Amino acid sequence: MGWPSCALAVWAAAAVVAMLAAAVGESDAGELDRSFPIVEPDYGHTKLRLSKEGLEAIQRIETPIAAVSVIGPYRSGKSFLLNQLLSLSCDKGFGVGHMRDTKTKGIWIWGTPVEVDVDGSKVSVLYLDTEGFESIGKSNVYDDRIFALAAVLSSLLVYNLPETIREADISRLSFAVELAEEFYGRVKGQDVAFEPAKLLWLIQRDFLQGKSVQQMVDEALQRVPNSNGDKYIDEVNQIRDSLAVMGDNCTAFSLPQPHLQRTKLCDMEDQELEPLYVKRRDELKQLVASMIKPKIVQGRTLNGKEFVSFLGQILEALNKGEIPSTGSLVEVFNKGILERCLKVYTERMERLGLPVSVDKLQQVHGLAEDEARKLFDKQHFGKHYAAQSFLNLDEEMKKVFRNYGLANEYQSSKLCEARFSECEEKMDHLQALKLPSMAKFNAGFLRCNKSFVMECVGPAKESYEHRMSKMLARSRSLFVREYNNKLFNWLVAFSLIMVVIGRFAIKLLLLEVAAWVMFIFLETYTRLFWSSDSLYYNPVWHIIVSSWETIVYSPVLDLDRWAIPIVIMLHFSYLLAVHRCEATDRPIIVTPV
Repeated sequence: MGWPSCALAVWAAAAVVAMLAAAVGESDAGELDRSFPIVEPDYGHTKLRLSKEGLEAIQRIETPIAAVSVIGPYRSGKSFLLNQLLSLSCDKGFGVGHMRDTKTKGIWIWGTPVEVDVDGSKVSVLYLDTEGFESIGKSNVYDDRIFALAAVLSSLLVYNLPETIREADISRLSFAVELAEEFYGRVKGQDVAFEPAKLLWLIQRDFLQGKSVQQMVDEALQRVPNSNGDKYIDEVNQIRDSLAVMGDNCTAFSLPQPHLQRTKLCDMEDQELEPLYVKRRDELKQLVASMIKPKIVQGRTLNGKEFVSFLGQILEALNKGEIPSTGSLVEVFNKGILERCLKVYTERMERLGLPVSVDKLQQVHGLAEDEARKLFDKQHFGKHYAAQSFLNLDEEMKKVFRNYGLANEYQSSKLCEARFSECEEKMDHLQALKLPSMAKFNAGFLRCNKSFVMECVGPAKESYEHRMSKMLARSRSLFVREYNNKLFNWLVAFSLIMVVIGRFAIKLLLLEVAAWVMFIFLETYTRLFWSSDSLYYNPVWHIIVSSWETIVYSPVLDLDRWAIPIVIMLHFSYLLAVHRCEATDRPIIVTPV
């Protein structure tokens, strides 16, 4: 086969691969061109759980995500509205129901995100359809969880209401208001946990004449007189006040009825709908597009995988208690900050080498605690509910501090026990001196006590100091008692040795006589006139002891250590002297020539 034939075969193979890839891409796109559940109710219809099918569709998105959620009462036209915003027919888009029960269960998304340009960046917009409020067979707590989840996930929250604004509709916004108060408007220039969704009041089938929808919203948000002190009215009035403060984050829009035959809306084309509705619907599309911003969580946008992870965290927090609470969400967002603050505290404590004194440990704990608290005050999310996160941080730091306290006690006991054992061994060694010396014992006693005081630190020091003082006192008492007896025996032996040396070694009569006098004094005179105990308190004995101490031990010469080497050297010196004397006295023999 020639080169042209090979090239043609390669091009053909590449074309087939390209066609297959395109077919796969079109197949994937086709599979996503429908609605998916992302959150479903549990069996009891009180809590929510994730739906894997919808999450897989979101996880494919790699660009920043913005979510538009439509919330409101059941059978208020939320699904139809979303289809209108997406330019989808009812049979292709979100399911639309006309029965008394709600069609949408949980939260659904449209699988194919709408790509828009926001401030020069590509943003993928997800449209979320939520289960309607107040439908049959559900609890209010379930509705609250749906609303709370939509409020947290969304960049834009479309509050779809039929005809007018009721007191209950305002009450529903309590969670959104709490979120805004907790998270929105923190210190400018710092990261926020998440920017609360913008709120779009959408009043459908507006039959009211003579006033705009904005006027209707403003009137609905005016405080209601409460002369009787009704608790519920007070709560709703507080929500009204907060919503009024959030005015910059709220927009109102009205949408007239599309057609009188509501059950046939899905079968109608635009030309069959009310012209005013079509016009206002298109204006609503433009308004929604202008309000879309990418979801910001802790200072950054989210792609598909990050959005799903965020969804899981929020759902876990909302399912945590009997009722969904802003406090549980605050704890979720403060979790990472708590970990950072705790790490700062722990790292500061780790720089402290154990063991240390209790005061030092408490001092470093205080400094580390202040540093962690300052970081929390600077970075934490939430206003009213942050107190619980602060208490959690405080409790965690106390746990770490307790662990350090236990570790400090252990290390202190270990160190003090080692120093105590060393001193005990040193005292035992001093008890066994060959040549007993009070000066040497006192020097060792002071060195041991000084090293113990300097090196034994921490909470165990006090108890070991008590043990140390008792051990040293006992050792000193035992040494003093044995010292006099050993010294007396040594002096008796020394006098006899001097007698032998004076008579046979150096043959010095004076030395021999002095040695005999000393021996007789110790063995006879003292026993006749002094008791063995009274001898040790006699001034003469003190003179003997002082002389002995001068000979046996000094900072320069420790006779107990060097006695044997000195005796050996003296012995060899003596033998060498004798050998030289013998060599000098040998007669000189002259050999005749």
